[in-house]
Amino acid sequence: MINKRLLIKNLLAHNDENSFYDKKRKIDISEKEGKAKFLKHICALSNSNPKNNSYIVIGVEDDDNDIVGVDFFDDSKIQNLINAYLTNPPIVQYENIPFPHLPDDKVVGLVTIRANNQITSLRKNIWKYYGGSVFFRDGSMSMPKVFDLKLEDLNSKIVEAIENHAQNNIEYTLNGVFDFLNKRKDYHPEYLVFKEYFVVCWAGQKKTVKDKTYYSRVDIELINEQVRLFFSELDEVSINITKDSFNIIEYVHLGLQDSYNYYPLEETNISFNENASYQIHTKLLFEPPQFNKKVLHHIYNTNNTILEKLKKGLSLNKIEQTDLKNLPATYLICFLNDFPEALNKLHEIKPYLKNFSPEIYQLYKETLRILRKVKYS
Repeated sequence: MINKRLLIKNLLAHNDENSFYDKKRKIDISEKEGKAKFLKHICALSNSNPKNNSYIVIGVEDDDNDIVGVDFFDDSKIQNLINAYLTNPPIVQYENIPFPHLPDDKVVGLVTIRANNQITSLRKNIWKYYGGSVFFRDGSMSMPKVFDLKLEDLNSKIVEAIENHAQNNIEYTLNGVFDFLNKRKDYHPEYLVFKEYFVVCWAGQKKTVKDKTYYSRVDIELINEQVRLFFSELDEVSINITKDSFNIIEYVHLGLQDSYNYYPLEETNISFNENASYQIHTKLLFEPPQFNKKVLHHIYNTNNTILEKLKKGLSLNKIEQTDLKNLPATYLICFLNDFPEALNKLHEIKPYLKNFSPEIYQLYKETLRILRKVKYS
């Protein structure tokens, strides 16, 4: 089993960007440009490595390889995005790898691309790239190629050596458990062993609402691979553990004015097998809450007024500042209740919320995460 933290270190230490490895400070697949560039790199790495894995490391400074981290990213729908835009799509896995020196809410993203030994191309137009385009790696660049298309196996032995040097051992596993228990001791951390092989550490802040137990600030790591399986600072989750599985149901707290409820968003089931393998299955549970259209029109217009004041640099009164905190979620509710223009407003307000308050911008990012899950389900 590969220790993914060690794999990242080996990639950074021994290789500049090349035909099987790329690194990014960050990616943004919420915008067309970022989505298009991400798909281009996936396409190019897949075509350049038909017989071996290729990788993208996210959260690293380009100049000096400084590991600065990025936000935890839930990859449960990323394969749907790949399948929607690429012909002969590779299998793509996005994993969140914690590093001890990073804050709790930051990880390094590791994208693993497993090619299918066929030429991968864009299925349809996106941003400035045309449907049918084929990309390959030329050194550290992902470049279009329109003639003499063939797949060559150039990197298998190099990648195999790097992966072999990143194999886990009992020392890494024990150190990972102790690191987790010490770092999360404020939220009653536990460790669990599944099938005498897999070690899972988890922690969370427990609370009870109407006889139902929820956890917030939940952190779950598969220590064998140094992979963070789940992390949430804001959302509430319910947890069910059996001898073979770790099951999480994630809830979102949505509503209007003073009426809020918990709505199940997604179920994640991590199942462990006797043959030293595991699977992660996700299922979207979200059913958008429906509200009175007249009330929504009033809230939508109020949101638009606040947006215009922010665009003009005008100050907000106390009531508007309170409404601003709920604005991302209420724009989302409007969109899910057949206000299609609310989606454009939600994207339009991003820079203003980012400058206004880190707390409100975090709420905005959580709203986009819900939208992404619903969109690519």
